[in-house]
Amino acid sequence: MSNSPSVVEELLTAIPQLRPRLYFKTSLTALSHAMEDHILAGMGGALVIASFQQERFYQQEASRYLRIAELSDQLYVLSAEGTSFSSHAHGNYETIIFAPGDTLTQEWHLVVIGFDYQACLICRERVSTEGADQSSLDQTRRFEGIWTQDRYVSQQAAKILLHRIAAYRPDIAAQTARAETRHLRPLATVSDRLDDSGGPDPFTQRLVTYLQAGQYKLLKAYKAIAAQGRRERLVNSITSVVRQSLEARQIFEQTVTELGQALEVSRCLIYPCSATDQSVSIKFQHLKPGVDSLVNQVWPLAINPLFDYVQDTKEVVAIADTQDRTSPFCQELDAVRPLIDRWEIRAWLIVPLTYQGRLVGIIELHQCGAHPYTWTDDDQALVDAIAPQLSVAIIQAEAYAHLQDLNHQLEALDRTRNNLIAITGHELRTPLSIIQVCLESLATEPDMPADLHRIMLESALENAERLRKLVQDFLTLSKLESGRIQWNSEALSIKECIELAVSNIYAQGKDPSQSTIRIKVPKQLPMVQADGEWLVELLIKLLDNARKFTPPDGKITIQVTCPNSTYLQVSVADTGRGIEPDLLDAIFDRFYQEEGALRRTAGGTGLGLAMCRQIVEALGGKIWAESKGKNKGSQFYFTIPVALGQANALDTYTVSHLQRPQSSREAAGVAIHPVRQAGGGLID
Repeated sequence: MSNSPSVVEELLTAIPQLRPRLYFKTSLTALSHAMEDHILAGMGGALVIASFQQERFYQQEASRYLRIAELSDQLYVLSAEGTSFSSHAHGNYETIIFAPGDTLTQEWHLVVIGFDYQACLICRERVSTEGADQSSLDQTRRFEGIWTQDRYVSQQAAKILLHRIAAYRPDIAAQTARAETRHLRPLATVSDRLDDSGGPDPFTQRLVTYLQAGQYKLLKAYKAIAAQGRRERLVNSITSVVRQSLEARQIFEQTVTELGQALEVSRCLIYPCSATDQSVSIKFQHLKPGVDSLVNQVWPLAINPLFDYVQDTKEVVAIADTQDRTSPFCQELDAVRPLIDRWEIRAWLIVPLTYQGRLVGIIELHQCGAHPYTWTDDDQALVDAIAPQLSVAIIQAEAYAHLQDLNHQLEALDRTRNNLIAITGHELRTPLSIIQVCLESLATEPDMPADLHRIMLESALENAERLRKLVQDFLTLSKLESGRIQWNSEALSIKECIELAVSNIYAQGKDPSQSTIRIKVPKQLPMVQADGEWLVELLIKLLDNARKFTPPDGKITIQVTCPNSTYLQVSVADTGRGIEPDLLDAIFDRFYQEEGALRRTAGGTGLGLAMCRQIVEALGGKIWAESKGKNKGSQFYFTIPVALGQANALDTYTVSHLQRPQSSREAAGVAIHPVRQAGGGLID
């Protein structure tokens, strides 16, 4: 009989007119005691059947039922199998055990049938869906079933229970049959009005009503206390994490998990954002099984009117049903309908995270499925309670990240200071020493030969110029970084700027075996918008850098391409020493020296490429370098914007200064060998 059907279901099937009601445990206890008190008050000869869910419940009433047995005709007590409860009989008092897996373990039954009084209480316990905290409150356990003083219903309930007892205890089947004959014959007729107010006991009915009302109030208070406790635990947990960690990731990961579990939502999202963000990438999420994940998905904000509403009003948006056409957010939902359908969002709660009136983040809760979900006040109160803590965590994380950036900048400044001291010390000491030796020689040796006198003067002047350029580089970089340069932007020919830069490089050179510079410029190019003086200076520094690290038999190529109609791309490539790939970004830092300040084989302050970056960015372009590694050459690229109105107007160049007519091979598209220009460069 461990799988016996529910007595409640059997009674409701036998009498379809019955309508079950909800009762709290306190109400059932009061009703049971009221029914038992009728017997204890002197009503003799009654049939009494009681079913206890567990042995411990029976033990609390054992002495009471011994007194009832003395006054009743037959008494049957059922309970789950226990350590001391066992099936036995003494006179008219029978105890019957049932298996722990029987449905009776979830039910509460008491039937009393006398000659002038009858009542039955047939109920089963409802499984709580409100969490462990609620189900653990013993007095608020809820049961569903029938309580009535109708004779027909009481007889039917007694009949079902007697048959159940006979099945459990075949040895007393004859006794249960006599009880059925004595107390259930004749069988009463069905009443026209079957409800649980039947019978002449209005006092008991009113008592139950008061008890039920009191229990509802108590349950509401318990729920409020539980919700408050849940909020406090969650807030304390998040506060503890915020205090212990400055890492936003750790705070968000714990919060999104605890909040999602506390509210039992399908999907919980937390993401930092600002009012100007177009979109965010979802990193922190809690999911129920079977719900699609949004982690690493780009979550659009700019096209979401709900986000606009939240950032404007700083109010919570609670939508119970995204499919409801009468929703006050109907138009906003239509704008993001593809998003709703793709991620199966049926109910949506959006809570802004603000700090001093500024939006710093969002909490989103999704309920996915076929049914709407009404966000309760407790749900919103719980999210509202943790929102200030998360806002502080976001600001704290921002401040921490900013502090880290400042520390990195201070470290960079310290490295710059050290490099400045090392490089300037080295760069100043060498020319100053040469100048000093030359001047001392000229001053102490008046009879110095004329040729040696001239060499001393030239050497002193050359190193003085070197010092001047060093100081000039410092001043120029300082002006570029501080924005004190006055830019004279105009439409220019990039080809002419390249020719000027190449001529300048060759004019500076004294070694006849210096590297050859090859120029590859298309015949038709649009004009560029730039400051001509600074553009030429940029090209000179890139070419000088390439020549410095390229051997005499190497090649340097400067090339111009037109990737699109908005800018030109210039590259300076060499076959020299090359750059390690992990150093390609560092070479544009101030005072950077790949070999170190005191070990390098090539001179210089390490300011040239830093100035190049400042110039390119000021002209509206960008600069970068590429290299396959040591001794594999390097390539420097920069972009320069095309002059306004020149996007489709190509500047046609001629090569008349080369004084060479187009040959038949050129007309056929055959490559021509490069020819050296007046400045020493080669042009294709």
